[in-house]
Amino acid sequence: MKRRLTLFMLIVLCAGSLSPIASAEPKTVTSEDILNHVDDLFRGNSSFATMTMTVVTQHYSREMTMEAWSMGKDHSLVRILTPLKEKGTATLKAGNNIWNYLPKVKRVIKIPSSMMGASWMGSHFTNDDLIKESRMADDYTHSITFDGTRDGDAVIDLELIPKPQAAVVWGKVMVTVRKNDWIPIQIDYYGERLDLVRTMVFSDIREMGGRLLPATLRIDPTDKPDEHTEIVYKEIAFDIDIEESFFSLRTLRSEEMP
Repeated sequence: MKRRLTLFMLIVLCAGSLSPIASAEPKTVTSEDILNHVDDLFRGNSSFATMTMTVVTQHYSREMTMEAWSMGKDHSLVRILTPLKEKGTATLKAGNNIWNYLPKVKRVIKIPSSMMGASWMGSHFTNDDLIKESRMADDYTHSITFDGTRDGDAVIDLELIPKPQAAVVWGKVMVTVRKNDWIPIQIDYYGERLDLVRTMVFSDIREMGGRLLPATLRIDPTDKPDEHTEIVYKEIAFDIDIEESFFSLRTLRSEEMP
């Protein structure tokens, strides 16, 4: 494998081809097409990205820089670069298996599916947000609930209700995208009692890695209005030269790019 993966980043990691909506509006818009586009926005056959994550809580504020690789839908790796005390902490997905590596104790911990909704590294993002095990079009029944102009912008709203067998934690999800290119603007996550739990807002939309992407993702928890977590993508590249063997426990424990 060419270890010298040049630039870019990604947060997440799974694969699938990004449906090129291009400038021409699709003749037939389906909720499945839109959700697959949103899920694959940061994915390619393979990818590499660098980003910063800022976590603000009532008790502290901290910033981490990270790098992330992905290949296909089943392989991904996220590793913290700074601060020094957390350097080397990493999360690996290989097939259906997910592990965390804690360099301070030199320990690898396997993450069960029941923990996918748990916080990642004390942030307001979940394990699933980072590695994208679930897919909205597969795990939810979905429909378009609004297609029109709001506050001067052409948008589409979609309502997602979890399928009975889906391993997801949300009672409902509402997704809003720009109508012309299906770039997400906002995703609202509701609990089992259909109370709003958190909101993810996408902004700073610009070309990165040859694609039009929101460079900033921010999560605001409803019950903690003074807290948030924000991820800002610095670089991202798609379809990089990487092999499946890279996504191994050996790489997870390496603490630095091998």
